[in-house]
Amino acid sequence: MVTLTIYLLVILAQALAGPCNPNKADVILVYCYPKTIITKIPECPYGWEVNQLALGGICYNGIHDSGYYQFTIPDLSPKNKSYCGTQSEFKNPVYHFYNSIVSNDSSVIVKSQPVNYSFACTYNANYLVNQAAFDQRYVLFWECTSPRFQHHISLIQKLCYVRRVATVHVKNGSSGSFESQLSLNFYSNAKFSSIKEAPFIIETSEIGSDIFAGVEAKGLSDRFKVVLNNCWATPSSEYFYQIHWPLITKGCATDNSILVHENGKTSRATFQFNAFRFRNIPKLSKVWLHCETHVCDSEKFSCPVTCDKRKQRMEQTGGVLVAEIAVRSK
Repeated sequence: MVTLTIYLLVILAQALAGPCNPNKADVILVYCYPKTIITKIPECPYGWEVNQLALGGICYNGIHDSGYYQFTIPDLSPKNKSYCGTQSEFKNPVYHFYNSIVSNDSSVIVKSQPVNYSFACTYNANYLVNQAAFDQRYVLFWECTSPRFQHHISLIQKLCYVRRVATVHVKNGSSGSFESQLSLNFYSNAKFSSIKEAPFIIETSEIGSDIFAGVEAKGLSDRFKVVLNNCWATPSSEYFYQIHWPLITKGCATDNSILVHENGKTSRATFQFNAFRFRNIPKLSKVWLHCETHVCDSEKFSCPVTCDKRKQRMEQTGGVLVAEIAVRSK
């Protein structure tokens, strides 16, 4: 009897509570991660409950989060190609993903002003990352030195003010980055299953032996593939240095001593070349490996590089991954 009374009191309290207290703060927070987009709007916007707001007008998946309603796009490449109405487009060199959170009440009358929170995330497709390669006596040092891009995901939060019309429209555009997910690695063999740890030492007598390298993207959606446009080596960390040796040009090996294993097929592009040193550099010779890299959307483009049909491939201008190779005599 006591339990039934408490239960009835809870129901009565909920009935008397009424709708939420309307919040007219026109603000939307958008977090653009490499694989996920999270959007937050103030709780009870213009009197709307979380179960009356839909992502893309389709999915009622909002949750309460510290004074906000939070909506999440968990994967930029879901199985149905469009998570809750998420749309995407490519305007070289940027990918755009956009959606909206809208009020959607099926009742006979609407007592709250309709709202439409539109948001977008943009991601650059091209990156420049520098990585150490090898030194004489072949000590492989590698460290990221990105001179033109910062290794972080930019989370821009903007306050967006609305036009006073029948429906409240709030818009936000934010930036994200894939770069923090990219790395240039060296591997033990052609299976590319084991990454070489630094320092990686090769004696001068082993000049000409195979070096296995690859650019890998971790934590990105499956739709994105890594494409190596151009790779080359220089005796300086400057990727535009006048003395250089080309390894890969327009996605293809420059000579028969270089083998491109995969390019544009998966989240990793791999190749191998022979260990070498530049002439006329005494005792200590450092060599830097540079790779111009593009993140390709396989849902919109044919990403794999076919080297005997170069003219059929859409050219992209990428950023550069760089690796330093230190060669040291005994």
